[in-house]
Amino acid sequence: MPRKSKAGTPSTIGSNPERNRSHNRRVVLDVVRQFGPVGRMEISRHAHLSTQAVSNIVEELVADGLLIGAGRLRAGRGLPPMQFTVNPNGGMTAGVEIAADHICTLLVDIGGRIRAQRSVPIRRNNPEAVLPVIKAEIEAAQAQLNPPVPQLLGIGVVMPGPFNVEGMSSVGPTTLSGWLDFDAAGSIGHMMGAPITLENDATAAAVGERLHGAAKDLKNFCLIYFGQGLGLGIMIDGRPFRGANGNAGEIGHVLVKKGGNLCSCGQHGCLEAYASIQALTEKLSAAGVTDLDYARLEQLHREKHPVIATWVQEAAGYLAPQVAMLENLFDPEAIVIGGALPPSLLDDLIQAMQPLPLSVASRRNRNEARLIQGRTGRLTAALGAAALPLLETMTPRLDTAHAARREQPNEEMSLAG
Repeated sequence: MPRKSKAGTPSTIGSNPERNRSHNRRVVLDVVRQFGPVGRMEISRHAHLSTQAVSNIVEELVADGLLIGAGRLRAGRGLPPMQFTVNPNGGMTAGVEIAADHICTLLVDIGGRIRAQRSVPIRRNNPEAVLPVIKAEIEAAQAQLNPPVPQLLGIGVVMPGPFNVEGMSSVGPTTLSGWLDFDAAGSIGHMMGAPITLENDATAAAVGERLHGAAKDLKNFCLIYFGQGLGLGIMIDGRPFRGANGNAGEIGHVLVKKGGNLCSCGQHGCLEAYASIQALTEKLSAAGVTDLDYARLEQLHREKHPVIATWVQEAAGYLAPQVAMLENLFDPEAIVIGGALPPSLLDDLIQAMQPLPLSVASRRNRNEARLIQGRTGRLTAALGAAALPLLETMTPRLDTAHAARREQPNEEMSLAG
């Protein structure tokens, strides 16, 4: 049987060999983040590390400003043990979402609290235009904070995929221009002097919903993500599944109609050509509705514009079979649907998809609805972007974790997300 933590979840397991010290630091940080304030003995018990190893790591993390003392626990005889907690001012991460028409920037501290938030429209989305905006926006967000400004531990950058796929033109209103073969992580990292984590927007959005939204209590779920196009984030055992080249989840480019509408990838009949904000924008434009933004879309839906009603029915017809397919493939706890669509419009879309086709998810004893609405809205991808370097800092990695598991085969490991 797996050893359980006091919260009822499997414990995070460390590893004693010196070569895994970096992994052990993440384990200790993860334990303190989950259970703090917490003392060295309890950290040792949850992390399965020796007390001496924990003491040394805690001292390092306190010296680095990532942990702080939280007083002594009054219990029993002798000197009460010192308790430790994550230092909310010890560091922060930046999340940058590069969309086709805007850049959203968040600063999040290592306790998970949003410290600053900015969004700016862009006319051009090529690297030469975007990089200076990223630098200016992060600096402007930092300027909003009261000094002292926490150290920047890393920057998560997300953008629409797919990345570097031969044969896909990837040009058009749902994509970014000029990024093919461009070293985004290296260029932004050099410009900002900070570690960069690069991810596609749908995967990052799934991380955002996992940490801040409707999927807080879910470890296995898929997120159908409405950016300007359509993507899919996949979470397996609390960790994002990226695939071999970071392109897992490109559901927008699944063919749903032979010889159908032209998609930005160069194919005809992709799901994104029917069920996406861009597809809705094109329908409204043909009806004479231009200059569409979030507020305008919300208003039109509230006024029951017939084009929106038609799009909801068409999009639902194409999406519902995909939900059943995802359930059959991944057996998730639930499918989350969210992103940049107004909540009321998402609700109508979910209702129009009912009843969902039969799948392995059709069980009487379900704890969750098969299809649930996301809660983080337009911030979903940026929140996930900010979380990515935080996970690199605070959560054990799979490669080192597997090594630890081989050395302690009788324990179950939880890779917290």
